[in-house]
Amino acid sequence: MQPVRGPLASEPQTVLVPRFCASLMEMKLPGQEEFEASSAPRNIPSGELDSNPGPGTGPSPDGPSDTESKELGVRKDPLLFIQLNELLGWPQALEWRETGRWVLFEEKLEVAAGRWSAPHVPTLALPSLQKLRSLLAEGLVLLDCPAQSLLELVEQVTRVESLSPELRGQLQALLLQRPQHYNQTTGTRPCWGSTHPRKASDKEEASLREQYQNPLRQKLPPGAEAGTVLAGELGFLAQPLGAFVRLRDPVVLGSLTEVSLPSRFFCLLLGPPMLGKGYHEMGRAAAVLLSDPQFQWSVRRASNLHDLLAALDAFLEEVTVLPPGRWDPTARIPPPKCLPSQHKRLPSQQREIRGPSGPRLTSAEDRHRHGLHAPSQELQRTGRLFGGLIQDVRRKAPWYPSDFLDALHLQCFSAVLYIYLATVTNAITFGGLLGDATDGAQGVLESFLGTAVAGAAFCLMAGQPLTILSSTGPVLVFERLLFSFSRDYSLDYLPFRLWVGIWVATFCLVLVATEASVLVRYFTRFTEEGFCALISLIFIYDAVGKMLNLTHTYPIQKPGSSTYGCLCQYPGPGGNDSQWIRTRPKDRDDIDLGLINASLLPPPECTQQGGQPRGPGCHTVPDIAFFSLLLFLTSFFFAMALKCVKTSRFFPSVVRKGLSDFSSVLAILLGCGLDAFLGLATPKLMVPREFKPTLPGRGWLVSPFGTNPWWWSVAAALPALLLSILIFMDQQITAVILNRVEYRLQKGAGFHLDLFCVAVLMLLTSVLGLPWYVSATVISLAHMDSLRRESRACAPGELPNFLGIREQRLTGLVVFILTGASIFLAPVLKFIPMPVLYGIFLYMGVAALSSIQFTKRVKLLLMPAKHQPDLLLLRHVPLTRVHLFTAIQLVCLGLLWIIKSTPAAIIFPLMLLGLVGVRKALERVFSPQELLWLDELMPEEERSIPEKGLEPEHSFSGSDSEDVSSRLGPLRRMCRGLGERSCPGAVPK
Repeated sequence: MQPVRGPLASEPQTVLVPRFCASLMEMKLPGQEEFEASSAPRNIPSGELDSNPGPGTGPSPDGPSDTESKELGVRKDPLLFIQLNELLGWPQALEWRETGRWVLFEEKLEVAAGRWSAPHVPTLALPSLQKLRSLLAEGLVLLDCPAQSLLELVEQVTRVESLSPELRGQLQALLLQRPQHYNQTTGTRPCWGSTHPRKASDKEEASLREQYQNPLRQKLPPGAEAGTVLAGELGFLAQPLGAFVRLRDPVVLGSLTEVSLPSRFFCLLLGPPMLGKGYHEMGRAAAVLLSDPQFQWSVRRASNLHDLLAALDAFLEEVTVLPPGRWDPTARIPPPKCLPSQHKRLPSQQREIRGPSGPRLTSAEDRHRHGLHAPSQELQRTGRLFGGLIQDVRRKAPWYPSDFLDALHLQCFSAVLYIYLATVTNAITFGGLLGDATDGAQGVLESFLGTAVAGAAFCLMAGQPLTILSSTGPVLVFERLLFSFSRDYSLDYLPFRLWVGIWVATFCLVLVATEASVLVRYFTRFTEEGFCALISLIFIYDAVGKMLNLTHTYPIQKPGSSTYGCLCQYPGPGGNDSQWIRTRPKDRDDIDLGLINASLLPPPECTQQGGQPRGPGCHTVPDIAFFSLLLFLTSFFFAMALKCVKTSRFFPSVVRKGLSDFSSVLAILLGCGLDAFLGLATPKLMVPREFKPTLPGRGWLVSPFGTNPWWWSVAAALPALLLSILIFMDQQITAVILNRVEYRLQKGAGFHLDLFCVAVLMLLTSVLGLPWYVSATVISLAHMDSLRRESRACAPGELPNFLGIREQRLTGLVVFILTGASIFLAPVLKFIPMPVLYGIFLYMGVAALSSIQFTKRVKLLLMPAKHQPDLLLLRHVPLTRVHLFTAIQLVCLGLLWIIKSTPAAIIFPLMLLGLVGVRKALERVFSPQELLWLDELMPEEERSIPEKGLEPEHSFSGSDSEDVSSRLGPLRRMCRGLGERSCPGAVPK
């Protein structure tokens, strides 16, 4: 017969056909009479099937990711589902049974247990691959077969000269027999042909319904295709029969596979009986080959037998051999948490698609891990005044309608509740601290109003609306210093603060006009981790400090303390109360203290019986401090536990995702429920009830001068310069962290536009006498974490793919509108205990701190070398150098904390700027290769070091064992620094 041409073939292809023995056994098989009539409805075009895909969506888990495919300039191949059907029952009753399936990993049918095995990495015996290669080399290979049904395909496969017409018919009837799938009922053997057409049609319709309702279909993305491997022993064959078919157009082949998908590949492996599981292992080998993305890429483009065998040989060259006797062959290797990139396994043909003029073929993972800054439009200098601002506006304007439409999702509702409570707690906390620092010039009401106005305006106008504006620790420190300075020099605080705000807004506008935001390219991970760790520690310190302060408000009563002891005193015989003159013996409840009678009855019962409670502990509640601590720890640990549920083995994936998304909200509800159940008078969330300034006698607009001399308006430029540096560093470091490429943001950043909005809001809040606001690192990261998108269509055994962040403006806008309306929600909010909100504060700080690479390197300081994880970082950098780099970061963090907490905090902005200088000085201590792994290179270093000199020495192989994708930490670049694959999330998390 003449085979079909391949897509790149220019001449007819040579087909090798095996020889068969002349003596063949006679046997009867069910099958053929009414096949055409019964199989006609199954010929469903693939286009019709794809037009009504399953609910699962998401990128294909095989081969390069969508991002990599775009960068590589190659077409994305459909996901391939492979099924192994084995011929069982020889010689009594032959039937095809599904025994294995592959999407990304292997699943075996455990017949005795009646279930599919857990997905695992397949292991093959080397002889099975060698036998498969020999069988394919001598067998039938049809590429771009035009068959449109299973009957036509079987006729093509069995059109062999060595087969007699009778045996050809028997073989066709055997191949047309419907296989038994696990999800089908196992009683009578269903078959394609039947003497009762109506019954056969009913069975076929039921079978097709089962195919469409198969739960596995929900995990396959639209456009997925199928590949089928048929293997088994057939006694009437004297020699093996092998065939490999690639269909020109994918076609649904009836019930050949358990999931109704258009088939692209068909592999037949039959032969005489042999010892062991020869054909079973060859069938598994063929299925594993088809599940390999690079083999599949090559086979889809093969034009002849030589290309097919070359793809198989390329697979064999990359096989890892496990020595016998050193491992258990029955053991199943669990799937890795982060799949390796397929870029380095690309066939040479695929590398040449782009041609010499195309871009260098490097995956996004390699670029990120090498720390090379890809050219970013947001950070390119235009050379014109406000040129960067204009580019930001032009870049973000087309996305503005979608910034609201993309928020129509249930996940956004969860994010609103979570961030709203965090924002309200932050506003109350910093509002109280600000009131203490400014002696009542500003307070909680100004904090609520400023948060609502500034936050809502920023969400409407900013380039990165996912940013949450709030009061921050460094700005609060500066406010305290500014008030102390005004008090020491007898200045009117709010007018002086107004001029400081005017100068800060002016300086920030100058920075926007001169495109100073491009300097954020020098903010490497060293600077970001130091700042992020400081802010996280401030959150943790404030949460714990607030809890400890409750012990002063509600003191813990201990024996011997001044607040311990309460006795019920009864009137004396004369009707007058006697004096309490002696203490209670330890071994008696009812005592006689001279002329008085006393007991240890509770105060309410004492009053009912005519007594009078006496003692310092009679009117205190001893349980509030301990119960507040219980609520604090409960909300913290419950939020942490629910966040980790997503990566656990409990509950269905939908339930796990819901619990993880609403972890903080559920933790708050649990704390409120415990508090309401016991009814103790724990401190509750208190919001202002009246809309008026905290400082009596002042209006909402601040007078420009007040009682201050006019020249103080000029002198205010000096503190404003320091505050401008702080605002720039605080705002831009947070912006750099939020706009990391690992978050896969699609709508771009707006560094210049964000700084412009902050400058305008600085002017507005200064005029109204409201607190100053910049990007809040921890809350903004929590906001992004609550909006992370993951694929629903995941291959069995594969973790959900991180797809990016749900970029929109509505969640932040609603959060700040609700914050402003909280003044009118006081009757509802008063039931939320403050210890619960402190626990959420602690959770946010711990989650942010534990997500940065710096924390993991600190843990290495406490680990003996033999117990340290096998990180790629430690493979390329000596441990002493890693500890030195970590120690320098610890010293810098300690200095920042000390300066922040002392009167020298006025130079705190300069110390933040000094982190960049310290990082620059580290180039004299560490080599570029070491900085490449420990941090990342600065722009000058990138230009001075040839990239080709770094790649061979730092080849990225292996994977870190930690699941960073379970949560979305503030610095997901740690995947690169710790040697992990490109795990987006991988993250808790």
